[in-house]
Amino acid sequence: MIQFEYWWLLVIPFFFALGWIAARIDIKQLMKESTSLPATYFKGLNYLITNQYEKAVNAFMDAVRINNESLELHFALGSILRRIGHIDRAINMHLDLLENRDLNPAQEESVKAELAQDYLKAGLFDRAEELFLKLESGKYKQYASNALLEIYVKEREWQNAIKMATKLEKESGVSFRLQISHYHCEIALNAILDKDKKSASKSLNDALNAHKKCVRANILLGDLDAEDGEHNKAINYWKKIEFQDPESLGLVASKILNSFEKLKKPEEGLSLLNLYFENYKLRSLLNVIYEATLKLEGSEMAEELARKELIRKPSLQALDQLFQARAMNSKHKEQDIQLIQQTVRNAIGNRRLFTCSGCGFKAKQHHWQCPACNAWEALPSEPTEMNEIS
Repeated sequence: MIQFEYWWLLVIPFFFALGWIAARIDIKQLMKESTSLPATYFKGLNYLITNQYEKAVNAFMDAVRINNESLELHFALGSILRRIGHIDRAINMHLDLLENRDLNPAQEESVKAELAQDYLKAGLFDRAEELFLKLESGKYKQYASNALLEIYVKEREWQNAIKMATKLEKESGVSFRLQISHYHCEIALNAILDKDKKSASKSLNDALNAHKKCVRANILLGDLDAEDGEHNKAINYWKKIEFQDPESLGLVASKILNSFEKLKKPEEGLSLLNLYFENYKLRSLLNVIYEATLKLEGSEMAEELARKELIRKPSLQALDQLFQARAMNSKHKEQDIQLIQQTVRNAIGNRRLFTCSGCGFKAKQHHWQCPACNAWEALPSEPTEMNEIS
């Protein structure tokens, strides 16, 4: 049986008193922290929520003047300044903190991270790179690496981009294979401009080793062989695209046909494109097939091709092709048909657009990298026909 010691009765009130004191201290600390934030800080937050950025800047500047010791307020103000394009003010503020404030190492690192963002936003890539390289060993390691990769891509320093992407891949576990393959393709393009086909070929094979489905690499390898007159080899490279991404066949349809023509086998080329169209129904393929049919087999076959497509999937493009073929084939009312065709063409204009899946940017020609958001392969290889009849 446990014996009760009467002196415990004296200890219980003591611990109760300690708990009461601790609770009071916590409440005082909480009140102190909440009241240390100026009212203008909360005004600034309200302006941010309602997208009134200029008023938010003024409110946060008042908050910084009231509580100049708070780095968090400075960082919030710097972020807003970057957003509204007042980069110079953000830079000056962060430089002032580094030069005139007694900061501990962790605080100094945080201010440098903010300043590096300022430089990056301002397009001062050399200064941003210098700071981000210093931040790679601290708590901002992964953020600094991502920023450095962005800088190397914008500066078109492709070898550095490959190294940084490979490093990020190991550290984060996120694949950068697609991006790395395009960096190799960019190196290949530079080699092609320098007339160094051997180096270009090596870089394109490096691209395929990095990412087996790199359509761009096979397109360029085929281009190199076609330029050297090796049309069979070129066609073999372009045929591989069917197994990488069938929707990209429209990017090489005219190339395939031209190489078959060089080999004196245009009918074989047209037959191959017809096979691709039967399998994948790509409008970009049909446009090349229509022109080739008109040239090789005459207006009657081209008219039949356009009619079938118009029945299958009505569009102004197919209607225009039908009128064109009929105008060439008709013995009567040719002028009327041509007039209708010209009206259709004026209505169509150039409305085949490639739309970025990331940011919605629309382009009239295909880009491997989106000009707006810089994402790779975000624009589809097959354009959207804006003139389709629904």
